[in-house]
Amino acid sequence: MNLKFLETFVWVARLKSFRLTADKLFTTQASISSRIAVLESELGVKLFLRDSRGVSLTPEGLKVLDYAEQMMDTMQALKQSIETRSSKAGRVRIGVMDTVIHTWLSPLVAQMTDLYPLVEIELVADTSLNLCDQLQKGFLDLILQTDLMRQESVRSLELASHPMGWIAASNSLYNREYSGIADLANERIITYSKNSHPHQEVLALMQANGVLAPRLNCVNSVSAITRLLRDGFGIGALPPVLVAEELARGELTLLDIDQRPPDLQVVVSWRVGVEWVEEIVALCQQVLEEYAQKVGEHYIVLSKPLARI
Repeated sequence: MNLKFLETFVWVARLKSFRLTADKLFTTQASISSRIAVLESELGVKLFLRDSRGVSLTPEGLKVLDYAEQMMDTMQALKQSIETRSSKAGRVRIGVMDTVIHTWLSPLVAQMTDLYPLVEIELVADTSLNLCDQLQKGFLDLILQTDLMRQESVRSLELASHPMGWIAASNSLYNREYSGIADLANERIITYSKNSHPHQEVLALMQANGVLAPRLNCVNSVSAITRLLRDGFGIGALPPVLVAEELARGELTLLDIDQRPPDLQVVVSWRVGVEWVEEIVALCQQVLEEYAQKVGEHYIVLSKPLARI
């Protein structure tokens, strides 16, 4: 249904005149009559009665008017929302951990660019520990990382989690059967940067299984971890989503070890009082939901309920 024709119908109903509506919409009376005729044909009902005093709505026309006005109000609200967003200007400083860069950052930036064309997006990539510190000091407005922050000036929202796994090169000596985590005692383990949340959880898991001094190699770059794994340097403790292509090609393999490291959390944190930053938080939720639908629950699990901001 043509919204322009629907708007014409609303104005005819309000002004009770085809001529006045034509003047209002800067067109001809014949054009107005033609639009109404098309609407009546599409709906299969007569919308107006004409007499010497002008035009009046039929009972069916009254029903259509109620819905048509609601649709016009919705369209007006949509236009205002778009205009408000597109007119925003300034700068937003966003910090991201490496995992987000390699998963859903690109669609987030693309949507932000479309919605806020006048806003300068400043990205900082760093470890979660450093990002939290920069947010607290006011150097960043919003960060995507692993830890819930509990401070008066900062809000945090858990968005999702990535299942973790033990991953090795398919053609390496590490690709063999393991009875459990204790079997990893003498193997090189490649994981996230030292003292990060995932590093501490991998360390705690191994120590709880009797591996008191695991051979942990801490790397803060997903690209570097992937390269080391492909070169057969060791076993990676990381989310399989980060090496999905390598797993699909058979270059890397997910080892069959029952106990996996705890899921890697994805948390958004932002400074309270920063102009319209909560709109970006809501956009993060939307983009992440779309990404989760694309890759599936074996790669990412949305926090439930994923409350809207």
